[in-house]
Amino acid sequence: MFGFLKQVGDYTREAVSAAQTMTQGLAVTFDHLRRRPITVQYPYEKLIPSERYRGRIHYELDKCISCEVCVRVCPINLPVVDWVMNKATKKKELRNYSIDFGVCIFCGNCVEYCPTNCLSMTEEYELAAFDRHSLNYDNVALGRLPTSVTSDPAVFALRELAYLPKGVLDPHGVPASDPRAGQLPSQVLESLQKQSAPSGAAPSDSTGES
Repeated sequence: MFGFLKQVGDYTREAVSAAQTMTQGLAVTFDHLRRRPITVQYPYEKLIPSERYRGRIHYELDKCISCEVCVRVCPINLPVVDWVMNKATKKKELRNYSIDFGVCIFCGNCVEYCPTNCLSMTEEYELAAFDRHSLNYDNVALGRLPTSVTSDPAVFALRELAYLPKGVLDPHGVPASDPRAGQLPSQVLESLQKQSAPSGAAPSDSTGES
């Protein structure tokens, strides 16, 4: 008898837990139903990448000392540093430097640990190609600076995929100070922290964008 009641109790708890999980997922879905769709007319319109976006790597040949630190810190040993030892000066002479972006995972370790700061991340993300071998960039291709979205006269730059105010269907020209139909991720996180905080305890401070 007690075993049967235990099974019924376990089944009830699992059913309640499943219902709560489904409710949380549907809450996110219903929240997005209240928002207006935002379409970017690519390639005539492009989003401005975030400040710390990790795009194609830029390489400065005159700063490189062929130390191969980038090769050692790379999780897949990707950069190829071709150098020879100059017997007269007893220093390394760089011949070629290449990175295959068809294999690169854009982790940024090579940029972070480079002692001479000859590597940097750019905002270039358009690396599609018909031939996989064309993604292997040498030091000449790596030295090319990408065209910024904001400086390209043929592209209309969009700052962000912001939630539009109610009744507005076009994202162009909407001030950032206008009220939004939905909540920003920071605001959703703040509300969740207030709900999870025990009664009588002050919720943790978190700044949300408006």
